[in-house]
Amino acid sequence: MAASKPVEASGGGSGSGMPRWQLALALGAPLLLGAGALYLWGRRRRATRGGGKGASERKTPEGRASPGPADGSGAGHPDGPSGDEMSPLDRAQAAKNKGNKYFKAGKYEQAIQCYTEAISLCPPEKNADLSTFYQNRAAAYEQLQKWKEVAQDCTKAVELNPRYIKALFRRAKAHEKLDNKKECLEDVTAVCILEGFQNQQSMLLADKVLKLLGKEKAKEKYKNREPLMPSPQFIKSYFSSFTDDIISQPLLRGEKSDEDKDKEGEASVIKENSGYLKAKKYMEEENYDKIISECTKEIEAKGKYMAEALLLRATFYLLIGNANAAKPDLNQVIGMEDANVKLRANALIKRGSMYMQQQQPLLSTQDFNMAADIDPQNADVYHHRGQLKILLDQVEDAVEDFDECIRLRPDSALAQAQKCFALYRQAYTGNNALQVQSAMKGFEDVIKKFPRCAEGYALYAQALTDQQQFGKADEMYDKCIDLEPDNATTYVHKGLLQLQWKQDLDKGLELISKAIEIDNKCDFAYETMGTIEVQRGNLDKAIEMFNKAINLAKSEMEMAHLYSLCDAAYAQTEVAKKYGLKPPTL
Repeated sequence: MAASKPVEASGGGSGSGMPRWQLALALGAPLLLGAGALYLWGRRRRATRGGGKGASERKTPEGRASPGPADGSGAGHPDGPSGDEMSPLDRAQAAKNKGNKYFKAGKYEQAIQCYTEAISLCPPEKNADLSTFYQNRAAAYEQLQKWKEVAQDCTKAVELNPRYIKALFRRAKAHEKLDNKKECLEDVTAVCILEGFQNQQSMLLADKVLKLLGKEKAKEKYKNREPLMPSPQFIKSYFSSFTDDIISQPLLRGEKSDEDKDKEGEASVIKENSGYLKAKKYMEEENYDKIISECTKEIEAKGKYMAEALLLRATFYLLIGNANAAKPDLNQVIGMEDANVKLRANALIKRGSMYMQQQQPLLSTQDFNMAADIDPQNADVYHHRGQLKILLDQVEDAVEDFDECIRLRPDSALAQAQKCFALYRQAYTGNNALQVQSAMKGFEDVIKKFPRCAEGYALYAQALTDQQQFGKADEMYDKCIDLEPDNATTYVHKGLLQLQWKQDLDKGLELISKAIEIDNKCDFAYETMGTIEVQRGNLDKAIEMFNKAINLAKSEMEMAHLYSLCDAAYAQTEVAKKYGLKPPTL
């Protein structure tokens, strides 16, 4: 499938040690990760030099809200005022200091009493000090796991000091415990922006709550979504990744009517009583909406092509995102001992791919291994299992599978291109310059040997971008477009390249808009456009783009990821309204 979304490892990391959502657009980050798979917010990488906040804990109470002495108070110092000479603020500070001692001794109830006394003694106009007392009491409540009280006191602290990082983060943790995910996300978003995305502890909480929100929303939405047929280009690209798939092959002579067998070069006339043959005819005509219903007729009639009809119907159920309907059909084909072994192997490949989309790698691996056992000469098994191994970061095993696919089908340009990509990925992540150079030469050999393979150019372009050879990468994307002018994802990748290479926002947006014009069902284009709009600070536009992508998502996992992006953008709009905080924009 040419110029598809980049292959990404299952671990979810970027290799930089931070959650992917901080990387945003891949501006300055490897396109191997794919802008379509990266979360949100600023371009800044987490600081790795000394002096960064790292994973600092926020457990201990504070002396005061900000560094430096409070307004004339000597509280806490041996030579400070005492007794009747102490001002109300001095007495409040003394109560707070006493509370801190109780806190450090693990006597949290007594600490709470002292902080409560400090709050009652503190002059109401002393916002900074008062906010500290509330935050300290919240810290004591936190130790007692009184999450409602934690949230209430942190709210008081934030009302008095709207950019109080400790109080915002403590309230975020309390909201997490209270299962208030939306509120938790808003607070931790504010914290991340205030800290410049340099504290791993707050970034990990943001990542966690975004994933939880995304999964919750996707589960509900996906269950009730209307099935949506992908674009013809997507469907053709999908079927092009199979070479031993009987159901995607043109009608054979034996499948045509007697009348039509003598008509060379003319379209076949299908017997009225075969739903499967009608469905095959509709496939050739790209009339995809009628395929499921015709296959159902063949299945209900228990016709000659029942196994083929079950597999074809299951395939289109998968394409429209209805895995629940596809699975029983695939199970039935797999269980047909007397069916053509290639049908059964193909059903196993598709069920294995479905399991991988559902994040069930063990079941996926089992299906691919079974397919290899029953049809060891089927090149598709090794090709698709190789892709699975890349996703699982099992690169050496992936290369072995691609080699076996190539041995069985030496003309498999796709397998050879993806083998190069696997070798490149292994070399790049291992920081092996010689192996990187060898993998790049491998790409050159593939495109020379298979000049009509768009996927070869696309994967080579990703590697070239990674190596900051932007001009040559741009040439490779142009060759992709020449070969497949209706492939929308190539325009998206070329648009991202303009941003990374020339910081040419207008050109990048123009190319991504062109992708949407070519294929208005290209979820990757909407997702990328939304990510760019986040970077530009156009949050409402970003949310609109993410919602369009959500409605086009082809799996619950993709939808969960898109909801994470959308929720992150929405949280930023709320933070901007409440605190006037915005991350850096393009």
